[in-house]
Amino acid sequence: MNKAVCAILLIMLAVSATATVTPWGLFTDNAVLQQGISVPIWGLANDGEKLTVKFQGQEVSTTAHNGHWMLRLKPLKAGGPFTMTISGENTIELKNILVGEVWVCSGQSNMAWQVKNTENAQAAIDSSKDPMIRLYTMPHGAKFTNPTAAWQECNPDTIPTFSAVGYFFGKHLREALKVPVGLINSSVGGTPADAWTSRTALVSNPELRDIVDKPWTRVSYLYNGMIAPLQPYAIKGAIWYQGESNAGRAYQYRTLFPAMIKCWRDEWGQGDFPFLFVQLAPFVTNLAEPAWAELREAQLLTAQHDPKTAMAVIMDIGEEKNIHPVKKDPVGARLALAARAIAYGQKLVYSGPIYKSVKIAGDKAILSFDWVGSGLMAKDGDLKGFTIAGEDRKSVPATAQIQGDKVIVFSKDVTKPVAVRYGWANCPDVNLFNKNGLPATPFRTDDFPMITKQ
Repeated sequence: MNKAVCAILLIMLAVSATATVTPWGLFTDNAVLQQGISVPIWGLANDGEKLTVKFQGQEVSTTAHNGHWMLRLKPLKAGGPFTMTISGENTIELKNILVGEVWVCSGQSNMAWQVKNTENAQAAIDSSKDPMIRLYTMPHGAKFTNPTAAWQECNPDTIPTFSAVGYFFGKHLREALKVPVGLINSSVGGTPADAWTSRTALVSNPELRDIVDKPWTRVSYLYNGMIAPLQPYAIKGAIWYQGESNAGRAYQYRTLFPAMIKCWRDEWGQGDFPFLFVQLAPFVTNLAEPAWAELREAQLLTAQHDPKTAMAVIMDIGEEKNIHPVKKDPVGARLALAARAIAYGQKLVYSGPIYKSVKIAGDKAILSFDWVGSGLMAKDGDLKGFTIAGEDRKSVPATAQIQGDKVIVFSKDVTKPVAVRYGWANCPDVNLFNKNGLPATPFRTDDFPMITKQ
């Protein structure tokens, strides 16, 4: 039995003495249930009470133990609206239920950023009516409790305060898949990944164990209060936008971020579900250079080492003096593109160029890339954002030219190059794309010491 279920049992014990049949707070009118997999349904009831759930032609029964009940529906087919009946000593009818694709949207402030505060917000709000998209926003909390929110249909009244990245992701996904989409927003501004990771996951990893004793966080509190209560609700996957609060510890993020993902998957008990995330945008931060570049590298390494993850690069839509870029539609669109490939098996280009290898030829460095797509291109002029270093390891601005599917990098000041970097700054000015319209991720060809490695 996973820890989320154990936590559910404990809270049920505390309130079960007078409980009648009550579904867990994620099961309300207007909910979306995940298609194609076993769907757990659970809630409160009196000890020993027999429960029956009827839905989409299925009738499944169980008996409550210690005030808690849980059963599973066989895989469901997309569609709706349907009605779910939960009966025991009393009967509850949940109406307007859909079956489709369910995604958790989590992270810090750039995920929490609301539709009403984005670019072209009013136009997005005015065109948002779609009863096949449903929204659920987790209340902020630091302890495991039964969620008190409710699912809502997507429309101009409900969308303004919902996660903008989450909404645009769901909108583009719905347009592509033509099935209902459910979005669960569980995000809090200014929070580190440590807070979204269980204490067990942290202390069990030798490289992360000391985090629990550091003063910079109340460790695991958001995992406890805003992720564990969602488990084991059936989902397709998760999207994630976070990293700003960990940039000063970017080297540690190489271990922490994959550990957080593994923690979620292990405790959800649903296998290695797709986990898609956004790379940090350019920003003039007060952190020393190049802390944000090192965090972006940690994000890239996670995507490269886990085939069920993908990273949306947004180096072209940041704002140097705004940590919350207002262009959230393209962020959601790129996440949806990745979802279509990673989660739904569609054959498409969902990534910009990713550095593959370098060959030194005299005074020039010849770079090769994965995800060239329809070809490499420089957006709006000559290539920029490249530096090159010689044996002294001092990077200087470099000339970069596209030749076929390669980039040739050189400088009159470096006769024996040993390393090339691209976009290696907190707020770089970069413009390498593929012709599919997707920007390249920043990279370095070297492994010189990092400023965030402690």
